[in-house]
Amino acid sequence: MGFLDTLKQVVASFGSGGKGGRGVGIDIGSSSIKMVQLRRAEGAAILETYGELALGVYGETDIGRAVQLPPEKLAEALRDLQQEAGVSVATCGVGIPYRASMVSIIQLPDVGAAQLAKMIPIEARKYVPVPIKEVQLDWFLIPEEESRLLEVGNETSPPDPEQGNTQAKVDVLLAAIYRRTLEAYHQAVTMARFRPRFYEIEAFSAMRSLSEVHKAPYAIVDFGAASTKFYAIELGLVRASHMVPRGGQDITLAISRSLGVSVSKAEELKRSIGLVGDGANGKAVASAARTVLDSILGEVKHAIVSYQKRYQRALEYVVIMGGGAQLAGLESIALQEWGMSVRRADPFAKVRAPAFLNPVLREVGPEFAVATGLALRLVAQEG
Repeated sequence: MGFLDTLKQVVASFGSGGKGGRGVGIDIGSSSIKMVQLRRAEGAAILETYGELALGVYGETDIGRAVQLPPEKLAEALRDLQQEAGVSVATCGVGIPYRASMVSIIQLPDVGAAQLAKMIPIEARKYVPVPIKEVQLDWFLIPEEESRLLEVGNETSPPDPEQGNTQAKVDVLLAAIYRRTLEAYHQAVTMARFRPRFYEIEAFSAMRSLSEVHKAPYAIVDFGAASTKFYAIELGLVRASHMVPRGGQDITLAISRSLGVSVSKAEELKRSIGLVGDGANGKAVASAARTVLDSILGEVKHAIVSYQKRYQRALEYVVIMGGGAQLAGLESIALQEWGMSVRRADPFAKVRAPAFLNPVLREVGPEFAVATGLALRLVAQEG
């Protein structure tokens, strides 16, 4: 396939032998870039280095603010992070923001792979709200076993012999990425002298680093700088998604306005105090942060309820990731709001690293879920 890959294929590829490979996962976020370099040895992924670089300075704004940089500036930031983190491999996988993509599960007649390949670009027009020429399409035929398990709650009806609707159906995972985003990222990455092997929607990269296949339905909530993303995951597939157009920078701005401090000072207070209310400004910082956070958590709660009503399934737990997931006190507040188990992302649990690094890796892990997932796919392929 093209940019779309399945969790099954990647997980199955580990432990299959081979000479081993090395590669870098690159996650270009709205406020920072993350890189993770792995190598594969004896069927395991070994952490070689990782790093993060804030993009605010490249856009002449504050750290923590979301910025839109031209490819030339992104390339400069990529080269700087490569040097700072000691990244020594050029082969990479690159994450594509979910906002620049569309993912749907559609049902089509079982007419064989060749005919499906002709039908899907036509059928995609019903689901892609822009001209097809503006996106790159990819698709994956969901295996029959998974399709049966996903049947509960489907809006499509089973074949009705009395109505003559007896043709077998297949479920297809359809994905599209805006070409302009692919082109801009490709230009930046190649200008920085990396060699991209693939581009992948960030939700799929996160799933690879955070979960196993054939678990009960669960959710991922990605607290980014400019937005917060919700994904309901079943059998390694994005079953439902929702984006809240508010994120960490909105919390920072609320603190800045409430306390009358600079944005950079507000970002510092947010990171050091969070929601726990300690210190001289503790209560004021926590109160200002909650004015934004409560609306984000409430909208995510609505997405959770909508998913459970539509598909008649309960989500077992929520994994929180992204820079905002490190906000002190977030887990307990999210637990109260959502009414289910909440756990922080720990993508580095899937790689080997020196034991003395484990506390640090667990702390920073939520920010590196996408980059780690990209690197895991890459070293599996390289092997």
